[in-house]
Amino acid sequence: MTNYWVLLSGYIITFLIGLPANILAVYAFVLKLSNNPTSSGVLLLNLTVSDLLFLLFLPLKMHEAALGLQWNLSQVLCSIMSFVFFTTIYTSSLVLMAVSVDRYLAVGFPIAYMKFRKVVYGVIGAVFIWTFSAAHCTIVFIVVHMSGQNHTQANGTCYDDFSDDQKRVLLPVRLEFFVVIFFIPLCVCLFCYLNCIWILYHRPLISKEKKQRAIGMALGTLSVFLVCFLPYNLSHLIGYSTNVSPSWRPYALLLSTFNTCLDPIIFYFSSSMYRKTTKFSLKSVFSFWCQKPRT
Repeated sequence: MTNYWVLLSGYIITFLIGLPANILAVYAFVLKLSNNPTSSGVLLLNLTVSDLLFLLFLPLKMHEAALGLQWNLSQVLCSIMSFVFFTTIYTSSLVLMAVSVDRYLAVGFPIAYMKFRKVVYGVIGAVFIWTFSAAHCTIVFIVVHMSGQNHTQANGTCYDDFSDDQKRVLLPVRLEFFVVIFFIPLCVCLFCYLNCIWILYHRPLISKEKKQRAIGMALGTLSVFLVCFLPYNLSHLIGYSTNVSPSWRPYALLLSTFNTCLDPIIFYFSSSMYRKTTKFSLKSVFSFWCQKPRT
C-alpha cells in the first residue's frame, strides 16, 4: 500500500530545494548568454526552464498526495498537470543528451565544434526537443478523453486506473517512451561522457580542474538518469509486460521529481557563471544571518 505521507514529504522537500536552486540557475544562465552566448548555454537554460515549469505544477501533486492520491479538482487541470509533468521529465532527459553530445564534440573535435557552437543551433535543438517531448505527451489527453466520459469522476483519481481499452493504447506508447526518450538518451550520454573522460585523461596539457569538472558533470548526468528516470521508465516496461502498473510506480514518479534538485549539480560543473553566482549567493545569505541581530 502506498504511503501518501512519504510522497507528500518528498514533493515538499523537492519544491523547497529545487525552486531556489533553479531560480538561481536561470539568473546565472541569462547573465552567461548576455555576455557569451553559446549553444550549450541555451540548452542549459532550457533545462532550467523545464525544471522550473515542473516545480510550478508540483503543488498540485502535493495536493493529490495529501488526499491519498484522490483527485477532487477538474479533469482539465488533471490533464494539464499530467501533460506538463511528463513533458518536462522527458524534455530534461533529451536536453541532458544534447548537452552530453555538445560536450563530446567540444572535447573530441574542438576545431569543427567552433562552427556549431552558435546560439542558433542551440535554439533549434531546444525547439526540436520541446516539440518532440510535448508531441509524445499529448497521449495524456488522448487516453483520458478517449472513453468519452470524465475520467476523474469515474474513478476519483488523476491519470490512473485505466480501462482495458485505454491500456491497449497507453501501454505500447509507454514502451516507446522507455526506448526512445529514455534508453537511447541514456546510451548516448554514456558514450559521450565516457569518451570525454578518456580523451581528457590522455591529454596531459588539460588541467586537473577541467578533468574533475568533466567527471563531475558525467556523474551528475548519470545520477539523474539512474536515480530519477530509470525507476519510472522501468515501470513502463513492467506495465507493458504485465498489463498492470507496478504498485511502486508512485514512488518512481516521486524519484523523477528529484531531478530538479540534481540538475543544479550539473549546472555547477558545466558553467563557471553558475559557480560564481552560487558562491556569491551563499556568501550573501551567510553574511545576512551572521549580521542579523539576536534577541
